[in-house]
Amino acid sequence: MSISIINVSNRLPITVGETIHKSSGGLVAALEAIDRSAYDIHWLGWPGGVIPEAEQPALTQKLQDEFGCTPIYLSEEETAAHYDGFSNSSLWSLLHYMPSRFRYDAPWWDAYQTVNHRFADAIAERAKPDSLVWVHDYHLMLLPRLLKERRPDLRVGFFLHTPFPSYEVFRCHPNREDLLLGMLGSDLVGFHTFGYLRHFRSAVMRVLGVDGDISEIRHSTGRTQMGVFPIGINAAAFRAELETPEFAQQLQQFRETFGQKRIVLSVERLDYTKGLPQRLDAIEHYLSRTDEATRDAIKFIFVSVPSRENVAEYQSLRDEVEHRVGRLNGQFTTLVNSPIHFIHGSVKFSELCALYAMAEVALVTPMVDGMNLVAKEYVACQRQNPGVLVLSEFAGAAQELFNAIIVNPYNIEQVTAALEQALTMSPAERAERMNAMLGRVLDMDAGRWARHFIDALAHRPPIEVLRHQADEPLQMLIDTAQAGKRVALFLDYDGSLREIEPSPELATPHESLLKLLESLDRRHGIRTVIISGRKAADLEAFVGRFTHFTLVAEHGSRLRRPGGGEWEDRAAALDFSWKPEVAKILKMHAAFTPGSFVEEKRTSLVWHYRQADPEFGEWKARQLLSDLSNALANEPLRVRQGKKIVEITPLQIDKGGAVAQLLSEQSADAALVAGDDATDEHMFAITRPELISIKIGPGDSRARYRLATPARLREMLRTFLRNTD
Repeated sequence: MSISIINVSNRLPITVGETIHKSSGGLVAALEAIDRSAYDIHWLGWPGGVIPEAEQPALTQKLQDEFGCTPIYLSEEETAAHYDGFSNSSLWSLLHYMPSRFRYDAPWWDAYQTVNHRFADAIAERAKPDSLVWVHDYHLMLLPRLLKERRPDLRVGFFLHTPFPSYEVFRCHPNREDLLLGMLGSDLVGFHTFGYLRHFRSAVMRVLGVDGDISEIRHSTGRTQMGVFPIGINAAAFRAELETPEFAQQLQQFRETFGQKRIVLSVERLDYTKGLPQRLDAIEHYLSRTDEATRDAIKFIFVSVPSRENVAEYQSLRDEVEHRVGRLNGQFTTLVNSPIHFIHGSVKFSELCALYAMAEVALVTPMVDGMNLVAKEYVACQRQNPGVLVLSEFAGAAQELFNAIIVNPYNIEQVTAALEQALTMSPAERAERMNAMLGRVLDMDAGRWARHFIDALAHRPPIEVLRHQADEPLQMLIDTAQAGKRVALFLDYDGSLREIEPSPELATPHESLLKLLESLDRRHGIRTVIISGRKAADLEAFVGRFTHFTLVAEHGSRLRRPGGGEWEDRAAALDFSWKPEVAKILKMHAAFTPGSFVEEKRTSLVWHYRQADPEFGEWKARQLLSDLSNALANEPLRVRQGKKIVEITPLQIDKGGAVAQLLSEQSADAALVAGDDATDEHMFAITRPELISIKIGPGDSRARYRLATPARLREMLRTFLRNTD
């Protein structure tokens, strides 16, 4: 039985004109290279151009019947704002580390959202319950989340074909939060290299404040797995072309045209990320330091494929490149040779393969590139007397094709030296380098890339697992209350009832939480205890108005009974002479960790690092834990690491002790304890048959059940109240 896949990209793999024909491209080649009997692939995207409304029904039917595609129609204004504007004048520049070229217009963002919503609606309507949805590239970064909101049953993968830049660059974008949240709607996010994955994870940590490990990010709506999937080419198609008469004829024609010239080839889209001006700088440097005989023997062929010609920056780049080529040819042309042969346009497949096979050197030196398939295509076309690949270290392909001559494209002297090295390299070294790369290119082809991603997505456990684990405890509470028996609720505040905020003082009860607490406060048959690590004054300020609640502060050291009376001190007999020395250690770490601070409570000391850089803060927290374990080895103190805190408290004080005391004073037939971090594990460790323990959020826990977010806990409590009113 074949796997149903909806493949989603900005452009369909077809060109609509007087006739309709398939387009070329890396993604098209990748999906053509896989076994179509195992995968039922339907493609969804924009057909290109503006299609009159009267023609759309007939075209839709034709594309579905003959090409397995569903078109998404866009107006001319939407195309300009979504594609030329937001995607390529705003996102593209930042994704490629070029903030100086960044442009932004608020209507572009509106159009980007509109188009992503339109794609989501179309997929949600078409997708079968067991479909895999594979979304491609930066034009549709919002789509995974929008689709999950409409169809949470679908398994959604997202692959980014560009680099993902460092956090410092990506955070410049005005819509950074929405873009990251959109990608996190995926079950699986794929990148070409580990560096891009690492930068994405860093941006999620620093922009959204969401932690994750090296392969998975746990967030408010579930889990997103991350993976490295370097794309390949349809290597079989290139190797097969080398055996065709068309290739042989084209190769012979080129040899007759260029004679005995030594060919240095450059094939790129005309894009400012490809480093064409810098490449011309290196060529000029090379030509300026060679003699006339050497210059006469070499020919630089530039194939510049048109790209985004409606965007002003690309028009300007074309003018610059053509001017530079003209100047260099004017400067270095002799009676028998002009050094640069410049082609602005596409070439046929047989012509491209012949150029690759004939070229003694391929200069592939983008300033930054997600992968760069030109490098792999050149390698695939090498047979007898192979050439030399000069490759930018900032192309994703450099991590795989490390037998190339790897260069820094910003270092013109180094690129020039690499060109000289390539042209003087021995045939034996050329063959040794090329054969190592050829094996990799043929083995890790486009079909294998596609199968690898699809298999990873197909076997990804669905994120819905976390969402429904509280059905059983909810029913237990409802049954107990409906039977007229006693129910007690022990509810942690920060991270459980209320979402964590960057600063503790910001976590005041919002309107939704206040309404819930008011409903609980009116239900005298339900005993509600708010239990927190916060100071008593904080709890008074946040929930002190609810006089029927029991409040427990500082992990159980202080307690306020229903009625709003005085706070009881459960730690009155304890010795706190340890605090001044421990405070010195904490303050030293705070001084050298920007964004951290020390809070002193009556019974504990807390080092907060939520505002610190996430990775630096975790590193400093580990250092602090080590320092404290040595300094306090013989003290009756507990050192615990919670969510962005390190807290020191007496061993005699914990939430579990407070819960046990309150249950011994007034038993319950069902008692819910809910918490989110390590300080709540003492509650979960209580072994009583009536106790129902729920962990809020990810992470290992002794709790019996789990809810993904505070919002889920609040909804559970509302459902409980509705069913027991």
